[in-house]
Amino acid sequence: MTMTPTPITTTSTNGAGRAPVADVIDVATVQQLLHADPTVRLIDVRTAGEYESAHIPGSYNVPLDSLGEHAAEFAALDHPVVLLCQTGARSTQAHGALTSAGKQQLHMLEGGMAAWQAAGGDVVHGTSEKWALDRQVRFVAGSLSLVGILASIAVPKAKWLAGGVASGLVFSAVSNTCAMGNVLMKLPYNRSNCDIEGVLSEMRLAA
Repeated sequence: MTMTPTPITTTSTNGAGRAPVADVIDVATVQQLLHADPTVRLIDVRTAGEYESAHIPGSYNVPLDSLGEHAAEFAALDHPVVLLCQTGARSTQAHGALTSAGKQQLHMLEGGMAAWQAAGGDVVHGTSEKWALDRQVRFVAGSLSLVGILASIAVPKAKWLAGGVASGLVFSAVSNTCAMGNVLMKLPYNRSNCDIEGVLSEMRLAA
């Protein structure tokens, strides 16, 4: 049977593109939940490369695009779920998708992996470090802006490239979305063949 993908959308309960305040919890609260309730599941929606570089022990990697395609299956899990990404933007989108699919007992780690590491939380490090998607976005946006400015010396209209990038970043901040990040996620460098059925099976059976 073919599953109809659930669109990745953000919730607007607490302003544009934000999850309800009660669903956003800090590092200390997540650690308390994990200690008190072994049924809590951590879902890391970053790319496979980001996850391999550093991740929270016991977390499950389900990249954002894969989660959107299988939102109904993850929403059907009985376990409490805590979503995380690098800084919070992608987990907000994942929260919207799972909420729309009917998921209950759903939370987000405030500040994402960056906040977890800053707080000294346990981290599993991989053998090679890959750039976080947020860092890739900054690099590409900065490079395009620089090219536009330098090219405008010879071709004045090239300055609009830098202006377009700046406008995109402003819209990204206001809407709490990132079109450039969504494009970069689809590059081979960031993609992986996520075994959804395997992940779901592990999440159901884990103690």
